[in-house]
Amino acid sequence: MFIVLEFLTVATWSPYLAGAGIGVLSCLAFLLSDRPLGCSTAFVKASGLIGKSFNAKKTAVMDYYREIIPQADWALMVIPGIMIGAFISVLLSGQFHLAWVPSLWEQSFGPSPLLRVVVALAGGILLGFGARWAGGCTSGHGINGSIQLSLASMVTAACFFAGGIAVALLLFRVIGGA
Repeated sequence: MFIVLEFLTVATWSPYLAGAGIGVLSCLAFLLSDRPLGCSTAFVKASGLIGKSFNAKKTAVMDYYREIIPQADWALMVIPGIMIGAFISVLLSGQFHLAWVPSLWEQSFGPSPLLRVVVALAGGILLGFGARWAGGCTSGHGINGSIQLSLASMVTAACFFAGGIAVALLLFRVIGGA
């Protein structure tokens, strides 16, 4: 028990062990629910549930919500689970601190929390749009698609990483000049 508690309190986990855990979790998701593990569907289900609370009839006839049914199931609970798990992890490791502006961002773009929030919001919207356009998020394509040996998912995951690297270089080397 002490070894498990010691493992949970370290600041960074082994990427190999974490990757193996994600692989096991993905296999369990397929085995128990016949569905891949992913995050972007959770946001779609949440927006559908919000739409149903305002106009249930209109939401019910939308083709998109006939394919992805807005309901509170395990796929929707992935997002709160990630947030709660991350919070517990940062508390156990003793690394918790509040910061509106991360230090790397502040060095490159200054201390403005408003700029950070606006850029983060714009990035989140673009990420969500791209994930739905690609038919899934990085975890859906990169992990589950690779497990299924899907060439389309592997190409999509490679494009996600290439795009992320390009945007990071653009932001922090060209625009921010860090």
